[in-house]
Amino acid sequence: MPSTPLSVLDLVPRSSGDSTATAVRNAIDLARQTERFGYRRYWFAEHHLNPGVLGASPAVTIALAAAATSTIRLGSAGVQFGHRQPLATVEEFGLLDAAYPGRIDLGIGRSFGRQKPTPEPAIAAAADAYLKSRGGGAHRTDERTGNGLLLPKQYDVSRLLTTAGAKITAQLDLLQQPGAYTPGYEEQISDVLALLAGVHPAGHAFPGEGAALEVWILGASGGSSATVAGANGLRFVASYHHSPSTVIDAVRAYRAAFEPSATLDRPYVSVSADVVVGESDEQAAVLASGYAPWVRSIRTGAGAIAYPTPADAAATTWTDEDRELVKDRIDTQLVGAPSTVAARLEQLRDATGADELVITTITHDHADRVRSYELLAEEWSRRG
Repeated sequence: MPSTPLSVLDLVPRSSGDSTATAVRNAIDLARQTERFGYRRYWFAEHHLNPGVLGASPAVTIALAAAATSTIRLGSAGVQFGHRQPLATVEEFGLLDAAYPGRIDLGIGRSFGRQKPTPEPAIAAAADAYLKSRGGGAHRTDERTGNGLLLPKQYDVSRLLTTAGAKITAQLDLLQQPGAYTPGYEEQISDVLALLAGVHPAGHAFPGEGAALEVWILGASGGSSATVAGANGLRFVASYHHSPSTVIDAVRAYRAAFEPSATLDRPYVSVSADVVVGESDEQAAVLASGYAPWVRSIRTGAGAIAYPTPADAAATTWTDEDRELVKDRIDTQLVGAPSTVAARLEQLRDATGADELVITTITHDHADRVRSYELLAEEWSRRG
């Protein structure tokens, strides 16, 4: 089959010892480099209050990267609609489209937020329900698809909810105005599409109306994100990189719900994967060794730490509980020499029927990260 396009997902990671300025410069440089390597898109995630993940505003980082590149598509993966308004998002991305026409993707994700009605004790409960909903699938043991792709057992979120409930509540107090609530996801997407089409009853979105944006929905399970994307005939991103147990559920739910739209006549799926490529399997394993403590920091509620060096990762103390907490992510990170990783990406593509693959790679040293993307692009092109 023709080579499946590869794209990039960037969290704007900060490595230990680096400043915020260095992390931002690295992101811009990586966008330039991956454009040269032939990647189709460069997407920025949105995260807040994490020492080691600095992608707080996709629109801002898209603008910075767009000014430094010329052909690669730029987008969000995704804007968090737990606390962002459809109108403000459409206006921001309308400005980006005006400056860089035909290059901007609007990827929209869910995130926890206050639900209506909003008595204060319900805040933590809303976050609890949201986090549990992300798991999706019900399997409690490792499974494999027909072609052998690992679908690890769903990880237990109870430790995160126990340790981070108060923190989640405090974050909502910063991210949302007092008394604000998050509308239903279907309602939010409907507002975005109506504003872009110029048919929203509240009026016209200038800028934004008529913008030539590709709208994508991000989903981690077979829940509302997948069904809303399908029902509206939008492109869909399924996550193997942070919810590997439910990627098949997500893709199936999206395709089952799909209805053709004015912009898309058939389902279109991109699947994300965590990847580290080295010159050899052994070198790649060393480069990827910081991933386990980094994931542990997220799942224990501390927030993503600055990405550790291989030496610091090797010195990390682990409990059996810690190892179990991160096992699904470690087992599904694609690590190795170019041929090793490309073969596993083909397996992921074939199991999900992906039209594109989006690659997220973090290493402590920026040069190793750039080289990982370069090696993968070279190998993928050879397999074209």
